[in-house]
Amino acid sequence: MKTRQLGSNGPIVSALGLGCMGMSEFYGDRDEAGSIETLHAAIDDGITFLDTADMYGSGHNEALIGRAIKGRRDGVVIATKFGNVRGPNGEFQGINGRPEYVVAACEASLKRLGIETIDLYYQHRVDADTPIEDTVGAMATLVAQGKVRHLGLSEAAPATIRRAHAVHPIAALQTEYSLWSREPEAEILPTLRELGIGFVPYSPLGRGFLTGQYRSVDDFAPDDFRRKAPRFQGGNFEKNLHLVGQIERIAESKGCTPSQLALAWVLAQGGDVVPIPGTKRVRYLRENIASLEVVLTPGELERIAAAMPAGAATGTRYPEASMAALNR
Repeated sequence: MKTRQLGSNGPIVSALGLGCMGMSEFYGDRDEAGSIETLHAAIDDGITFLDTADMYGSGHNEALIGRAIKGRRDGVVIATKFGNVRGPNGEFQGINGRPEYVVAACEASLKRLGIETIDLYYQHRVDADTPIEDTVGAMATLVAQGKVRHLGLSEAAPATIRRAHAVHPIAALQTEYSLWSREPEAEILPTLRELGIGFVPYSPLGRGFLTGQYRSVDDFAPDDFRRKAPRFQGGNFEKNLHLVGQIERIAESKGCTPSQLALAWVLAQGGDVVPIPGTKRVRYLRENIASLEVVLTPGELERIAAAMPAGAATGTRYPEASMAALNR
């Protein structure tokens, strides 16, 4: 397995990580046995970077990973997040970055994961009501106590990243990035590279859309959150499907799958980029791992960029209410 380092002083991880959110929520029914099998296969195949959060399944995802890594902890880099607060019935209750909450959330995550130290601890969303210096200061205390090894941010604006990094080194910034979500190229990526911070793109397959598997919103399970996402609704779906068709044609000429082409494109954006495609099936896990062997020439990269240029996707990434919490 090829490896990459997150940031100047961050952890060395497999060049491709595994996003675990869909194993617990948002993408249809849970399949715990299949998810455990996929997690074990990932570790066996050299994936050392597992990504979760305390809000995924309201703690279920962390507990699932805890069971899967029991007896397999060595060499596995566990990343989890705090900040999105949910109630007893899973209802979203806002964003919390207050120092006392940071401490409590970390203790709860450690318990669910069954580990003594979190390798990479992200603030999931920036709390507009709490200075980032206060939040990162509390996270830094967790590092000093040995409960956390490295710090990260998710969906933070460049100015916030700078302020956070001034308090304690930030190893990685996580945000959505793929062929149809290229907003980080304008300001975020240059900021990260200036500061020596690694970049972890989530949803590098466009929430599965870039795989070419979906032809209608009816292909999603009734409780799949993509049914409510603007990019998957009405005319937006059809317009975006046209873009995917172009990626499919390039992939066919390359002799790989559309998902492998899309992941190879993300991987080609720099050695400081570690995408975390999510899946709960071994078949797709291994298809994703094979993308590491897809080498794109400069000409192919230009052809892909022309087929799906920045800003080509129609519709926002999240519904309006959720968009308000991004890039703070």
